[in-house]
Amino acid sequence: MKQLKSRGFFNGLLLGMTLSFIAGLVVLYLLTVLDIISIAVLEVPRVQMLIEWTRRNLGLSILPFGITLGLYVHSLRALRLRLDDNRPLDEISQLEHLNDVWTSLFFGIGVIWTAIGMRSALLYALGDPEVVAQAAATAMLQRLVEGGILTALTTTIVGGVGGYMMRVIKSSLLGTRLSRYYEAQEQHHASRVEALLGDIREAINATSIRGSAALVLRGEH
Repeated sequence: MKQLKSRGFFNGLLLGMTLSFIAGLVVLYLLTVLDIISIAVLEVPRVQMLIEWTRRNLGLSILPFGITLGLYVHSLRALRLRLDDNRPLDEISQLEHLNDVWTSLFFGIGVIWTAIGMRSALLYALGDPEVVAQAAATAMLQRLVEGGILTALTTTIVGGVGGYMMRVIKSSLLGTRLSRYYEAQEQHHASRVEALLGDIREAINATSIRGSAALVLRGEH
């Protein structure tokens, strides 16, 4: 028991540290992209290239993606712990449903951000009629890129690939255990129904025996 508690405490501490680290990176990225702060280590060429690529291809969508991913990891871990403790069916099913909600939300963020990015790109590219009339095809394409069309397309890919990966991770880690748990719950429910039917049958038989005994006693009198 002590080993299980210490193991659970260590896993919880590790998860908390990981989520805090990810949240810190997301906040640092946002502050850097918005030019609120500047850190010397971020001036390394490779780090700058990574930040610039992320800014051009993901933009601020990294914030909802990161939050949803963190909530998914938390609910997946909670579901695993509840399965270890063999908690009630309604609690397990609710956590599994919540985990599926975060996966669907990850898909949805990609779709919504695609629409936002396309709208921003079109407004930026076509917003000024004079510039549009004078601009060539290459210039228009450049304006679409600057307006956020890369973000729109990349978030679609990230949302789709990430959502399917989340489903695969859940099925790989907990799919078999969930199937066994639900099967055990069905067997337990079936056993309870069978026991209840047996009690009803015994009660009916006892009533019939008492009724027969009463008829015999009346006949003797």
